[in-house]
Amino acid sequence: MTDLGGFTDLYQVKPAAGPIHATAQVPGSKSLANRAVICAALANGESIITNLAPGDDAVAMLEILAALGIGITELSAPQIVEDRRNTGSARGSFTATTSVTVLGRGGELAPGPLRVSAGLAGTTSRFVTALCALGSGPYVVDGLAALRGRPMGPLHDALRDLGVQVRSLDVVNHLPVEISGPVRSGVREIAVRGDISSQYLSALMMIAPMLTEGLVIRLTTALVSRPYVELTAAVMRAFGAERVEVGTNSVEVGSGGYTPADYLVEPDASSASYPLALTAICGGEVRIPGLGASALQGDVRFVELLTAMGCEAEWSPGSVLLRRDLHRPLTGVTVDMADISDLVPTMAVVAAVADSPTTITGVGFIRNKESDRLGDLVAELAVVGVSAVETPDGIVIQPSRDSLCSGRVATHHDHRLAMAFAVLGTVIDGMEIETPGVVSKSWPDFFRQFESWYQAQ
Repeated sequence: MTDLGGFTDLYQVKPAAGPIHATAQVPGSKSLANRAVICAALANGESIITNLAPGDDAVAMLEILAALGIGITELSAPQIVEDRRNTGSARGSFTATTSVTVLGRGGELAPGPLRVSAGLAGTTSRFVTALCALGSGPYVVDGLAALRGRPMGPLHDALRDLGVQVRSLDVVNHLPVEISGPVRSGVREIAVRGDISSQYLSALMMIAPMLTEGLVIRLTTALVSRPYVELTAAVMRAFGAERVEVGTNSVEVGSGGYTPADYLVEPDASSASYPLALTAICGGEVRIPGLGASALQGDVRFVELLTAMGCEAEWSPGSVLLRRDLHRPLTGVTVDMADISDLVPTMAVVAAVADSPTTITGVGFIRNKESDRLGDLVAELAVVGVSAVETPDGIVIQPSRDSLCSGRVATHHDHRLAMAFAVLGTVIDGMEIETPGVVSKSWPDFFRQFESWYQAQ
């Protein structure tokens, strides 16, 4: 097995020797964990968050909360996250761990001036920016160069509408940003576009129970990524915020704060897409324990897409089993992935080995993720012989197994590109992945786990 403990600059994917027969343990959901620790931090008392996601993003969130005066205690044997300056890893007093105790202070934050860094964690930066609006400040929220390039304008504008002082310290509507609160009393309603990142809406939703009159967020355009907004509402309710309503044209959150809770984070559906895609490409079967029929995450819809392409799925309360008979071809699909946009790279590599074209729509906004997840994805698919064309809101893949060829793909600082191309590499002789250490953002042990799912040639 390849040793990536030090995360070398290059990873060579071993082709699969045959169909998959595996049980894949995937990390806890980063989306759920991020929301749970924010709600726990705003509660008044002690909460325990179990099955916290590993990786740099989790480290960044814990360190920032601790800096803001929230008590954070690790409960289980930590998985050490090494300092990887080339991938932007945040290294400090915390590690990526399994469970934490969060001692919330009912919305009270340590006074400023204070500067915190989210590293490369976009979700963390947006959630924490809104959180800082509850304190007096000034607080400076910053990140590494790649995160500074990601837009934050809609969130900054919304916080200004709440009476918060928001000052860009470099490029307008980007990090670093200085936040000075608190929210002005008497503000009951703001307007936000719905066709922007759900992280902005989620950030505003989670601070809303701490406002005297709650908050009504009027949506000026259609809501995209609704499953993530619904996910936020579900976690908020788990911490006692019962008055959360996600409608067609608005999101309404009542006041009243949060109560402490013990919260078990379900396995990450986005991470599960990689062993699922591996099975779709190579055939065989894989079981994902803990990701059952009642899973909260919208990304479980990936299983539905794979069944539409020719796989079979069996759901139980405690797991999902995906199976593909190699005698049944994979068929391309046309799909709007606006609600499950993190899975576009994974979907693209499965589509690359189908027997007919796949058209992905509704995801123009993912150009502003960790990478340009449309342009960069198309460019790297071409490196290994896959014909793909970028469209204004998506991508069209013209598959041909005969055209697949060896090549060295770049990851563009994007963990999801690295993991998706690892899956495609199992049916290509000689694929290499540059800077594989980017997976430390969400799944530091990914490549070791990946190699355990299949037998190499």
